[in-house]
Amino acid sequence: MKSLIVTADDFGMSIPVNDGIEASHSDGILSATSLMCGGDAFSDAVERAKRLPNLGVGLHIHLVDSRPVLPPEKIPLLVDRDGCFSNNPELFGFNLYFSGEMRRQAEAEIEAQFQRFESTGLVMDHINGHHHFHMHPAVTDAIAKFAPRYGSPPVRYPVEPFWPSWEAGADKPVRRLFNWALYASLTSRMRRKLKSAGLALNDHIFGVNDTGAMTEKRILAYLDHLPDGVTELYAHPAMRMENQPQTYGSAEEYSGLVSPVVRAKVAALGLQPLTFRAAFTA
Repeated sequence: MKSLIVTADDFGMSIPVNDGIEASHSDGILSATSLMCGGDAFSDAVERAKRLPNLGVGLHIHLVDSRPVLPPEKIPLLVDRDGCFSNNPELFGFNLYFSGEMRRQAEAEIEAQFQRFESTGLVMDHINGHHHFHMHPAVTDAIAKFAPRYGSPPVRYPVEPFWPSWEAGADKPVRRLFNWALYASLTSRMRRKLKSAGLALNDHIFGVNDTGAMTEKRILAYLDHLPDGVTELYAHPAMRMENQPQTYGSAEEYSGLVSPVVRAKVAALGLQPLTFRAAFTA
């Protein structure tokens, strides 16, 4: 049996991102989104979510390329002089692994993000991490600790299967194989830890190897190669670029999610895009 979740990351990052996500849900196949609780447009995102009852909203834990929820003085090792998180995820992740005090501060910030999400009154549909940082042992441990207090929402498993990805993409074989091997090794501990905490994970994901390039053509190709199980297809739609990497084609991703051709393909396959919670209770 095949189940499909269509997700957009970075809800709350900016108004153009929020515009793209709302329209992708109202006019397209988007079924879920991931909320940045420290995003510049957080309040706007929450207002939109409350008028979109069928949109699953999850927690997008962010510790890089953004601003914290906690006051900077409470987490000095996580922020720069301007109170912003690091824009170097690799270096930050390395330092976080070896610094006990950084891990303590990161746990406090993650707990604050859980609490801010709860304060919205929204039901937490799922959990994932900005730049897939939920794979980091420190973040995984925090999720395992806090998620059961918030209804035990499912967590994104970010390992894109090599063969279906290659068949659908027919390009970048080395990158697809490398990412599969790297992410599989990085997530082995994560998977065990979260499952032992009673948290569900999707079986497959598409979008890791084509971040910022989930166009109509690519979405259609992935739909043709969906494996059995619960598959998440995710993108970063926006009406225009703002606070996003210059390599992202967010407007093209939005166009793909609302494409009549894509909508027709989903219907022809007999699929109904689900929220995470719905996918695991169906």
